[in-house]
Amino acid sequence: MFGYRVPAPDEAMLISGGRRGLGGAPFRVVTGHGKFVLPVFRKVRFLTLSMCEAEVTETCVTKQGISLHVRAVIAFKVGNDHESIINAGQRFLSDQEQMSVLTGRIFAGHLRAIIGSMTVEEIVTERQKLAAEVLDTSKVEMAKIGLIVDSLQIQSIDDGDTGYIAAMSAPHKAAIQRQAQIAQAQATQAAVEKEQEAARKQAEYARQTAIVKAEYSAEVDRAQAQAAQAGPLAQAHAQQEVLAAQTELAERQAKLRQQQLVAEVVRPAEAEAERVRILAAAEAQRMKIQAEAAASYDRVALDRMLIDQLPQIVKEAAGGLAGANVNVLNGADGLGEIAAGLVSQGLTILDSVRQGLGQDKDGQGGQGTRGDVNGLLQLHSGKERKSDDGPVDMD
Repeated sequence: MFGYRVPAPDEAMLISGGRRGLGGAPFRVVTGHGKFVLPVFRKVRFLTLSMCEAEVTETCVTKQGISLHVRAVIAFKVGNDHESIINAGQRFLSDQEQMSVLTGRIFAGHLRAIIGSMTVEEIVTERQKLAAEVLDTSKVEMAKIGLIVDSLQIQSIDDGDTGYIAAMSAPHKAAIQRQAQIAQAQATQAAVEKEQEAARKQAEYARQTAIVKAEYSAEVDRAQAQAAQAGPLAQAHAQQEVLAAQTELAERQAKLRQQQLVAEVVRPAEAEAERVRILAAAEAQRMKIQAEAAASYDRVALDRMLIDQLPQIVKEAAGGLAGANVNVLNGADGLGEIAAGLVSQGLTILDSVRQGLGQDKDGQGGQGTRGDVNGLLQLHSGKERKSDDGPVDMD
């Protein structure tokens, strides 16, 4: 559009004419956007804001009076704020190349001043300190002209033909050389030790390899021997298993035969023995019962025999009385009493005979009984015969 101007990103647009700028500046500053500018009535100029470089090569005298040739590089630019742009625009707008020339001169003066307060050793060993002090002393002066310094690098320091820096570095070089020699010796020794270690490892590897080979050969031989013996060993093992199985089978058959014998022979024999014992006990019980029954029968038979003989006994007694000289004083009553006495005597004799048979257990009751009865009869007969000698009084 006609009259509309836009500055580049690294430029500041300065518009003069019309209203004055910030702080009473003779121009207005525009950055980052466009501006409509009336032609003829306004004038537009552009100030670079990009990075600039200034190189300084200066001969400086140190605190020790030794001349040093110092080369430094300064990176600078116009500040981004309006004040810096106004200051730089008023000084360098017509000739912007002068910013590098002026910056180099400013830093050369500060560099000479700072180096003059330091020794060669400090300058050589503390270059960063030198650069920091130069920046600090030049900062205010650079800000007045609208410039800011991004960095200062000391490129080189040379003492020319004096040889001071070389002499200063000689002890360090000697020490470094000694260290280098020591390091070389150590490296050589380490290399020798490494070689010896490698030789030992090779020897150990060879020995281990030989051992492994020998073990492998022995293992192969053992495997071959085992393979050769595998057939007979397997057959023997199989035969052993067969014999074990046969032995176990025989033991099982023997146990079964034993159980069969117990079932077929022992148990029936025990049952038969138990049956015989029971039959024998029953037979003994039967015989005992029969013997007791026989004994009881003999007593019953004896009682019957005695009862049967009792009239005969009474008769015999009466007969004895008939031949006796007996005077009966009370008539018929006296005879009855005599008869009753005879019967009573017969019963007494019968009880005596029974008691005698109870003590006789040898089976001689028949003859003994008859003998005892005859004896008793003779006893009564004798008594009766004795009674013939005189009269008997019966109450």
